[in-house]
Amino acid sequence: MSKHRSWEMRSGLLAVSLLAAVPASANDTTAQLGAGGLILGRNDLIAMESEDLFISADKVTVDYVFRNNSDKDVETLVAFPMPDIEGSPYANVDIPVDASDNFLGFSVSIDGQEVKPQLQHSVYAVGIDIGKELDANGVPYFPFGDATLKALETLSPEVAADWQERGLITINEYDEGSGMKSVREPLWQLRSAYWWKARFPAGKPVKVAHSYTPSVGGTAGVSFYMDGKFQGRYDDYKRRYCLDDAFERAVTKAAKAAADGYPPYTETWLSYVLTSGGNWALGTIGKFRLTIDKGDPANIVSFCGTGVKKTGLTTFEMTAQDFNPERDIDILILQPYDTGK
Repeated sequence: MSKHRSWEMRSGLLAVSLLAAVPASANDTTAQLGAGGLILGRNDLIAMESEDLFISADKVTVDYVFRNNSDKDVETLVAFPMPDIEGSPYANVDIPVDASDNFLGFSVSIDGQEVKPQLQHSVYAVGIDIGKELDANGVPYFPFGDATLKALETLSPEVAADWQERGLITINEYDEGSGMKSVREPLWQLRSAYWWKARFPAGKPVKVAHSYTPSVGGTAGVSFYMDGKFQGRYDDYKRRYCLDDAFERAVTKAAKAAADGYPPYTETWLSYVLTSGGNWALGTIGKFRLTIDKGDPANIVSFCGTGVKKTGLTTFEMTAQDFNPERDIDILILQPYDTGK
C-alpha cells in the first residue's frame, strides 16, 4: 500500500525512475486507501528513536524503537487508524481482506510478543453517527460486505424508505442481463481504529513492529499520456510523485515503440500516512529508513525523497537523521502491460 516529506518538494527532490518495456491498455480505475503508522496523542516523554519502513504492493512492515525519556514508567494508549471506508454503489476500492473488520490484515507485536488490539468502529452518514440504528436493525457496519447487502434486503419498506430519504442508503438499479435489478446499497462512512495500552519503562527502549497488506489502486492503462504528449492528470502526478525528465523519457520512448502510440503500462498507486510520526516527543524520528520495492525489475517507480539510492534489482532506500515527517508518501509504479506472450 502511501507518501513522503521532510524532504522538501523543490529542486533538491529526487524522483526515482527505472524503466523497461512491454505492451497495451484499457481504462478501469481502482482507488487505494491510505493507511500509515502508529499514533498517540502528542507525547513529550516518549521519543521515536527509529523507524524502519518497508513498502511494496504486497506488504507494508514497520519496525520502531521507542524510548521513554522520563524517570517514570509511562502507560498510554497507542492506536493504528484504519483508512475510512466510504459506501457507494460506484466505488471501486481495493479491499485486501474482503468482508473482514480487519480489512488490511493488521498485526502488531511489542518486544517480539504479539499484541491483540481492541477494534473500535464508528459509522456516519451525512455527519451523523448512525451506529445505533444499524445495530437495531442487524445491519453490519462494513459497507462492502455481502452480509451488509443481505441485511439491507430484509429491511422493512418503511425503514428502507426512511434511510434512503436521509442519505443512509441508495437504490442501485441495473440490468445484469436477466432483467432490471433494484438493490439497496450503503452510503455511510466506516471509521475504524485498532488500539491497545502500551507500557514504556523509564529510560528503556521498546521495540514495536506492525504489518499490514496495503490497499493498492491503479488503472488498466496510463492516464496521463495521450496523443503523443503528457496531459490530463500529469501536473497532479508530477507534484504528487515527483516525476522527472528521466521518467518522461522512459514513458515517451515506450509509447513511440508501441503499435498504438500509447505507453504499454498499467498504473499502481500506494499511499502511506507518515505525518502521524510527528506526534511523539521532539516531533521528529531519530533514525528513519524507508525501503520501497517496485516488485519487478521491468517496472518503473517514482516517489518523492532526498538522497534515494538503488539498493537492489527492485529496491530503493532513503535514510534520514532527526527526520521531520511533514508529508505523507505517494508511490507510482508503472507495470508493463501483460500481453500473455
